[in-house]
Amino acid sequence: MSIDALRDLIPAYAKDISLNLSSLANETVLNDQQKWGCFLASAHAIGVAPVVRAIEAQASTVLTPEAMSAAKAAAAIMGMNNVYYRSLHLMKNHEYTTLPARLRMNVLANPGVTKMDFELWSTAVSAINGCGACMDAHEGELRKHGVANTQVQAALRIASVVHAASRIIASETALAG
Repeated sequence: MSIDALRDLIPAYAKDISLNLSSLANETVLNDQQKWGCFLASAHAIGVAPVVRAIEAQASTVLTPEAMSAAKAAAAIMGMNNVYYRSLHLMKNHEYTTLPARLRMNVLANPGVTKMDFELWSTAVSAINGCGACMDAHEGELRKHGVANTQVQAALRIASVVHAASRIIASETALAG
């Protein structure tokens, strides 16, 4: 399965999502590793099987096994961190922010790809998971290292379209089942 096969699963009422998938697959603001890592991390963050399979198939033609693993690791670690840090941010009692997290995050030190690519993928996943604190932290790191706002925006666009495609396919699958 590929992006084209994924697009075939999207009904006519969501044609814009299908068209956006196609245009983002051809996006040139990000290099191929950054782009397909964003696609893959986003798909794994959402976890809708047909979307994960299609994006994995397409990403595997571009990404090394190490990059594939790192994109999945970004989805995994942000799945934990986004809930934890979003909770701290939303709670009125700010005392919790002074306590150590005591959560293992070893992958952040050595993700298997450049720190900036991992930060970009983490930003995309944090957007999907709705953690403003994490989005600000990752975007700040990206900007400190010269990543252009158009590149961050491209990652966010990929995350939003993969999210929309996943929700559509999940709901259509529910109707069919």
